[in-house]
Amino acid sequence: MTHRNHYYLQVSDLAHARGAQPELSYGGAGPGDFAAALQEALRSPLLFQRWRAMQPEPDEVDERLGVTDQLASVSAKVVDLHTEVEVISDLPMSILRQRLNWLIGASWKLHDVRPA
Repeated sequence: MTHRNHYYLQVSDLAHARGAQPELSYGGAGPGDFAAALQEALRSPLLFQRWRAMQPEPDEVDERLGVTDQLASVSAKVVDLHTEVEVISDLPMSILRQRLNWLIGASWKLHDVRPA
């Protein structure tokens, strides 16, 4: 049985938040675009597949790193000059961290995790 969690995140400067690899990085214009990009990254294997194809030995990459959650939901809004992001998912924090880092690098902070 999986447990859904509610992750509370903050991005201080979403307009300049980008991952290290342009091929994987978020390129949107605002909180709505970012929420859609992160939700897609959690629901679909496409971002993982692009990352895996970039690896020296793609066939040796652990498939478990590509796990998805078809029911993941993401919302984001601007509050006091930063972006607050809420994620509801049964994915572990390690996978959420991976997808966030691909999309926006280290531009985010986790504030809280609660059962959903």
